[in-house]
Amino acid sequence: MVVDNSALARKIGDRIRRARLQAKLTQAELARGRYTSAYISALERGLAKPSMAALSFIAERLSLPVTEFLADDRLGPSRLEADIQLASGQWQEALDRYQLLLETATDRRARAEVLRGMAEALYRLDRGQEAIGPASESAELFTALGQLADAAWSKYWLSSAHYATDTTTEARSLFQELLDQLRGGLQVAPDFRFRVLTALAHVEVWDGQTERALNYMEEARALTEGVDLRQRAAFMSGLAVQYRESGDLERALRAGVESLGLYRAMEAGLEQAALENNLALTYLQLGSVSRAAEHVQRARDQAERHGDRSMLSHITETEAQIAWAGGDVERAEEYLTLALADAEAGGFHRVRSSAFLTRARMARERSDEPAAQAAYESALAVLRERGPKPKLREALAEYADMLTSRGELAEANQLYAEALGRAVQS
Repeated sequence: MVVDNSALARKIGDRIRRARLQAKLTQAELARGRYTSAYISALERGLAKPSMAALSFIAERLSLPVTEFLADDRLGPSRLEADIQLASGQWQEALDRYQLLLETATDRRARAEVLRGMAEALYRLDRGQEAIGPASESAELFTALGQLADAAWSKYWLSSAHYATDTTTEARSLFQELLDQLRGGLQVAPDFRFRVLTALAHVEVWDGQTERALNYMEEARALTEGVDLRQRAAFMSGLAVQYRESGDLERALRAGVESLGLYRAMEAGLEQAALENNLALTYLQLGSVSRAAEHVQRARDQAERHGDRSMLSHITETEAQIAWAGGDVERAEEYLTLALADAEAGGFHRVRSSAFLTRARMARERSDEPAAQAAYESALAVLRERGPKPKLREALAEYADMLTSRGELAEANQLYAEALGRAVQS
């Protein structure tokens, strides 16, 4: 989920193109040494949003100051720089700048715009609870000013913040309200309906409503021609995950490969890492351990290059599953220990629950039921608190099956009832 900076990206892209032509350089010559000609082409057409590092490289290659690309009469360099930092993933830097700007915001519109930027930055920094306040105030200000399209963007981030704090009922209600407004004729941005549909799909996945989620994703698929490369890549990546979780592995692979090609064209390393990891898990479900190992190694290479601890912990847990599938139980346990240590230190709840489930399944396979029971209970403790609901139901059913096989029917029935109750509620 990203804020709409398409106009800004097109303006900067046009300036890059004019400066390149004036310097008599081809796209490949401008890119040489760090980027690809495809990336420069995407920048110039406004299909990708440049980072400050990319702008600095391009400016130096063209013997121009970075401000040549950032100058803007309306926003001013400080606000524009904050927007660039936000769009390029420098969320803490953007937040710091927005907080300074908020102190000098002299009118309601300026305050609403800065608050909206703050809301996205906070959401991106996994501080969803803190994002609710600025997103809500921004939406109220824009609504009072009669600027309904801007208010819709603020509500989008308010909805996202509620989703991040696991208040899915509120998130669904807000996203559905936005979708109703769009269907009623509200014009926001060319890709806004696509974004809302995709967000609704994520909410439904979290609540275990896979069919609803896929319906929203298929509706969004028809709109992908109007979005930029990164959004299309993210959409196809999300679709690949949902197809894998619904058991349609062939479609998962097709969507995953398409997304990977788009990310590679943009040199989006962390997104490539996430997708390579997802492809590894898909191939593992298909029984191809060697292909899974190839993809997870590529995922690790990308994640290590960017130093992303969260992604690396996910990859380590995947490596544990691959080692187990390949018969190397000792190495699998080593990977699980590392993944759990990283997840505990970083607060990566999904890695923790997945690692505990993998450990439980390994213990059951070697008939070590006390170890399996301990691992299942650890997994359930995380999943009951954090979700997602489909994974919680899966763990409850597995644990209940194990207890049933031991003749502990009363305890097993309690777990079955909990799983059924969760399914009915969602």
